[in-house]
Amino acid sequence: MAAPIKYPFIFTVLALSLTALLVASLCLGPVPIPVSDVFQVLAGGEATKASWTYIVVDYRLPKALTALMAGLGLSISGLLMQTLFRNPLAGPYVLGLSSGSSLGVAFAVMGAGFLPEFMSRAFTSAGGIVIASCAGSLLVLLAILAVSARMRDTMSILIVGLMFGSFTSAIVGVLTFFAPAEQLQKFTFWSLGNLGNLPWESVAVLGLAVATGILLAVRSIKPLDALLLGENYARSMGLNISSARWIIIAATSLLAGSITAFAGPIAFIGLAVPHMARLAFRTASHRVLFPATMLIGASVMVFCDIATQVPGTDLLLPVNAITSIIGAPVVIWLLLKKPFS
Repeated sequence: MAAPIKYPFIFTVLALSLTALLVASLCLGPVPIPVSDVFQVLAGGEATKASWTYIVVDYRLPKALTALMAGLGLSISGLLMQTLFRNPLAGPYVLGLSSGSSLGVAFAVMGAGFLPEFMSRAFTSAGGIVIASCAGSLLVLLAILAVSARMRDTMSILIVGLMFGSFTSAIVGVLTFFAPAEQLQKFTFWSLGNLGNLPWESVAVLGLAVATGILLAVRSIKPLDALLLGENYARSMGLNISSARWIIIAATSLLAGSITAFAGPIAFIGLAVPHMARLAFRTASHRVLFPATMLIGASVMVFCDIATQVPGTDLLLPVNAITSIIGAPVVIWLLLKKPFS
């Protein structure tokens, strides 16, 4: 009975930690900016130096918001898939959704070079890349879902997801072989993962997509709790399994696809963060896990964004490398602390 009492305290700590990390991401970088100037800019004023105002408003703030949305969106999509497939190793990267998104973006970016100019601009626009990325992740998720209907073994489903990921990666490899140099370079930089260089228009499109995906996910909280106890129990509670599954699929595809479109394929966040939330709150209730997963995921992603910046230089490491360096030991630690069953 005492466990729920600590929830407000943990949520408060997580919220304060996320706030501190967001402020740090605005202050730290090749050009350090004092905290007072950052708050002055956020309040609508001007920093001590005009260049600091430009750096905060046009570069660091969009980057921090992108990191926040990527973290909470990928974490929630991982939580949705782990419950839907009842597989603790499910995640956007592991099940091949990121590879499917990469395939969609590869068709949009590298295939655009073979199309007329007006069609090429449409495919490589922010909206075109988001649609292509979401479509790629949706196709892979539908294929995995179709296979899961015939295979009840969770490890087999996981292997099938990895095979779909390998298959889509192979197609991407063929496309890169024939792609023009300019499109190939653009896709290569995208595939390394990058939270920066997004204009406010792209941040707005990403925010709309993530907000829609989160709203769909929130609608799935009750169905997810019922699905944890099995489909037969869920049906006895009056749950429409097919409708609930399609809502979860739509939310997952929208979240994973849109984030991958703008930030590139990001590993381990969707896999590790839901387990971190379960360990921190010791519950399987999605009413608690949803906000916990979003706060932890956003905090981890903002921290990784800060870690990509090499102090004292203009170098910016690929965010996918940082999430893998941090995420892989976390997953191993989780396996050692509480083996998945």
